[in-house]
Amino acid sequence: MQIREARPSDLDHVLAVECAAFGSDVEACLVRDLLADPSAAPTLSLLAWDEGRAVGHVLFTVARIENATVPVSAMILAPLAVVPEAQSRGIGGTLIREGLALLKQRGVDLVFVLGHPGYYTRHGFEPAIPQGLIAPYPIEPETAWMVQALRPGLLGSVRGRVVCADVMNRPEYWRE
Repeated sequence: MQIREARPSDLDHVLAVECAAFGSDVEACLVRDLLADPSAAPTLSLLAWDEGRAVGHVLFTVARIENATVPVSAMILAPLAVVPEAQSRGIGGTLIREGLALLKQRGVDLVFVLGHPGYYTRHGFEPAIPQGLIAPYPIEPETAWMVQALRPGLLGSVRGRVVCADVMNRPEYWRE
């Protein structure tokens, strides 16, 4: 398996992975719109390839913390997709690890995700609300809104409401 940053010419592969993984075009449309949304930039879009076929994708978009008590750089992981026939092979976890490593190199401090706590906690995420980091919309269950600090010592010292890209600023995107 090879993981690399997606290029503009890879958009059809990215959208195909999203459609296959989720069984609809909702997430594919979200990804397409996020990649075109200036308020989401800078982004990090990674594609996993296996035997010449795109089998996984992860997208990170910029976020900010409103009234942050400490200046920080933040991103949101959304969505993470692996085609059904390639699931349970560690592709999603590898995409997360590679993405977090690149973001750390680029100076990102915090990465947020709305997702299944049982999955994302295995990859170093922890509940964000107890840390004082509030999601753009109310989340149920609250434990599904998670954060990972890429710079030590930040959690507990920064608080505020997370603001996402304009495209994601709709309540239907904030349900687990």
